[in-house]
Amino acid sequence: MTVLDYAMMIEDSHVDTRVIDYRRRGPDSGINGRGAGQLLAVALTDVLSDGLSMVYSFFDPEAGERSLGTYMILDHIERARAMGLPYVYLGYWVQGSKKMDYKGRFLPQERLMPSGWTRIEA
Repeated sequence: MTVLDYAMMIEDSHVDTRVIDYRRRGPDSGINGRGAGQLLAVALTDVLSDGLSMVYSFFDPEAGERSLGTYMILDHIERARAMGLPYVYLGYWVQGSKKMDYKGRFLPQERLMPSGWTRIEA
């Protein structure tokens, strides 16, 4: 992806796109509610009429034990609830990908299969 491709995806779009960053707690986090420390993870999120779409997310591989992918999904669920939105779209999931396995634990969900969209309950 070039810088221009990125700019067009984020800045030149009719979709309300937000960059949500997750940081370690800083000395004032208890006062202002924001982390001020080291960046741990980022989620590029589209705000849609019916939900939040996690377009792309990444996190510090050194902090793998923190389950940041799972944390970001849980945070987006809470954000969607607070905004009165019924859905959170997790983005791409590739079955068998160790990096994406955590997404499969969030059920029920719909997956695009060769036969079309399929609801997965368990």
